[in-house]
Formats: sequence, C-alpha cells, structure tokens
Amino acid sequence: MLLVSVYCYAPKYQIKLKTYLAIKRILILTNPHFFFLSQGDGDPAGKGKVRAKKPNKYNEEISSESETESPAVPKKRQSNEEHVYEETPQEKKLRLAKLYLEQLKDEEEKRAEEDSFETDLIAGRLQEEVLLINILCNFFSVIQLIPPDASEIRVLRGHKLPITCLVIAPDDKCIFSAAKDCSIIKWDVESGKKLHTIPGGRKGTEDRHVGHTAHILCMAISSDGKYLATGDMNKLIMIWEAATCKHLYKFTGHKGPVSGLSFRKGTHDLYSASHDRSVKVWNVDENAYVETLFGHQDAITGLDSLSRERCVTAGGRDRTVRVWKIAEESQLVFHGHEGSIDCIQLINEEHMITGADDGSVSLWSVNKKKPLSTVKLAHGCHGDAGLEQPHWVASVAALQNSDTVASGSHNSQVNVWKCGQNYRFLYSPFQSGFVNSLKFSSSGQFLVAGVGQEHRLGRWWRLKEAKNGIYVIPLKRKPSNPEEAKVTE
Repeated sequence: MLLVSVYCYAPKYQIKLKTYLAIKRILILTNPHFFFLSQGDGDPAGKGKVRAKKPNKYNEEISSESETESPAVPKKRQSNEEHVYEETPQEKKLRLAKLYLEQLKDEEEKRAEEDSFETDLIAGRLQEEVLLINILCNFFSVIQLIPPDASEIRVLRGHKLPITCLVIAPDDKCIFSAAKDCSIIKWDVESGKKLHTIPGGRKGTEDRHVGHTAHILCMAISSDGKYLATGDMNKLIMIWEAATCKHLYKFTGHKGPVSGLSFRKGTHDLYSASHDRSVKVWNVDENAYVETLFGHQDAITGLDSLSRERCVTAGGRDRTVRVWKIAEESQLVFHGHEGSIDCIQLINEEHMITGADDGSVSLWSVNKKKPLSTVKLAHGCHGDAGLEQPHWVASVAALQNSDTVASGSHNSQVNVWKCGQNYRFLYSPFQSGFVNSLKFSSSGQFLVAGVGQEHRLGRWWRLKEAKNGIYVIPLKRKPSNPEEAKVTE
C-alpha cells in the first residue's frame, strides 16, 4: 500500500480556515492514504515535502518541474543517474489543490478591491445629493420674503363652517378645501372661482349619501394629481378622482377619527393616521389595505410623507414625533415638546417641523432624537397678567427642499420662518381665527391658509368675530443686493 503524507501550509495563501478545511476534506475523501499535518506537527520548519515510497533502487524523488527541464540523455547514462518517473495521481491532486488555493486568494483580493470601489462610489453619490440639497437651500436663502400688501391677498369663501384642511394640486392650478360642514370644494387659483362642490350629508344618511356625513379632518392629493383622499370623524377614508371629483372608493378599518393622510410621492401608496393610535398603509390603485403599524400612546394628530417608504407622525398628548420605516416595520421616537404636538410637516427627507399647543415650533433632523432648534412662544401669549397662556400652534407648512417654513396659530397670525437664522416675518392677513391649515405652492409663489372660528380637532372655544375662509397669500421676494438679484434671474 502506498502511503503519502502531505503538509499543507494554509496561512501562506491567506485564505479562510473554512476553505482550507474543505480542501482537506476533498483530498482525504478522494484518497484515504492522504493525511495532513498541522503546522509544527512533524514539520517544525514549516516546509512540507511530498514523499513517495521507492519501488526500486533506481527510483528517487524529484520535482515535477525538473522533469520538464531535464535534457534528453542517452540510455547508457540513465542507468548511472537518478531515474525520472511520471507525476503520480496523488502528486497531481496536491498540485491542483495548490492552484485552487492560489485562485481563491486572487478572488478574495479582487472581491476586496470591488467592495472598496463600491463603498467609495456610494459615498460619492451621497456627497452629491447633500451638495444638491445645499444648493437648493442656498438658492432660497438668497431670496428673502417680505410681507405682501393686504390688497394683494385673495379671500375664497364658500364653506359654512370652519375650514379644517386643504391641499394644492401639483400644478398649482387648483386648491381643494374641506370643512366641518362635511363639504369639499375645488377652487381655481387664478380666478378664485369654485370649480366643483361635493356637499356634505347629514348624520344618518351614510347609506344613501355620496360623500362625508361628519367633520372632515384631513386630506391629501397624489403627486401626479390623479387621486384625492379625505378622512373624517366617522373613521372613513374616501378616495376621489381629483380631475372630476368623482367618488371612487371608501376605506374602512380605523377605529377612531382619521386625523392624517399623505400619499407617498411618486406612488399611489396612501398613509393614514387616526385617533385610534395606529398608522395604516393602503394601495389606492388596487383598492386594497396593506398593513397597520402601532406605537403611539395617544391619538395621532398629524402625518406627512415624501418619496421614501416612510412617514412621520405627531402623537398629540404622548408628546412624541415618530418616523415610521414601513419596509423594516420599525420606528424612531423623538421627544422635545412640552405640550400636545398637533401638526407636523416634512421639509425634506431628513428634516421636519412641528407645532404644539405649548406655543412652540421645533425643527428636527431624523438623525437626532432631540430638536435641532425650538422657538418657544412662537406666536406670543394671551390672557391677564400672571395668567398668560401661549397661543396654540395649529398648523405648520414647509416649502420643500428649502429653508422656508410657516406656522399658524389661533390668534390669526401666520409666521414665516427662515431655518438656521434669526429671521422671520409676522403677518396677520385676517382679523382673527384659527389657522387650521397651511400649504406652500410647489412653485413657491404663494401660501394658502385655511381659517376657521374653531380648532380643526375640536370645539374648545369659538372665535365669533372670525370669518371662515381660504386666504391666498402671494410670497413677495426681495433680493438683498443687486448681485444676488442677477443670480436669482
């Protein structure tokens, strides 16, 4: 029986132990007469050699490489020199194993280089995206907004009860508004005329009335302007065709009033929030429910989303802001306000703004659990001396991918803020009223405010002197110097 011992020095090839053991197992299975010696066992020098038992006195061990390099010799001389024999099957397997180890080493090095290149490429793309966002923010920073004249503001009236919510069509040509009278009105921005009215119904007429029969609290429009979604106190979500105001679907499932709606940008995925403390995901194209997410400890008061598969919510009295990662089914929790957080809006994918009934407005980053900045008593106080109470912040809005945000309070005041600087202008285009909804146009040319005599979420008190209406406020820009004016042009 031919017995061959092989010493394989795996660390020389810098491969994983798992690969080395696999090769070892292959060699043992293919030839049971192979056995391996670990480094230091029988070969302290660390240099293994292949040995073969001599069949006769003429056979001596030589390397396979020398066989090819040896010159031809006459038969007479062969008898006096070392006998050369062909490579044995065992030696061939060992040689192939070594070649395989070298290939593995080369592949590992190549893979490491590719991983390093891919990492650098991703880092470069992220830097480009950050640079683009900074450019956009700097563009809007160049242009400072100034309060418009009262004569330049247009007022749209048509709802009988307080306005609760509104949205602007992606092309800035139409405004959709809803109110506590359960009606929905579509407005033409240029002329200020009503294009369509969906009347509200009375309580108890749900079976025969096409529309809402309870206070409408929220609404959203898809980024392509195809679908309009509305939610009410009766736990219902209704889907409409935005162009014709035709009723399409009705979503049921929430166990409390629907207080927040938002379409994921670029899709027809709809996120909804409710006083039942849950967030639900719907597919409007398929008229289908997808999933429900839980986490808030109190009624959710607001919701917003952009392009990513995530949404943000304001948790009311649980005083938390949450970022919901839909695909991962996880959430991030943020703390900062001292009162009920009643409104929330995303500025971009990484930043958001919130308002609370403690009178504060906060700016957040999704990468930090505390606010980046908070303005306390953003709209001042009211009440007798020593008993002052802050004006509630009832609504917030953001001009997307810019540094311009706005907040509205129940003192009829609209504040426009410039993030990152101590800059704002205060404007009160109406005598009094709750600013229940604020929206910037996509172009940044105007701001729309929905005003009512009551807060959108309840009837804690009523401002009788206020008038229910929609105010279209032009955003006037004034470059700070001529050079910046040229850049703007």
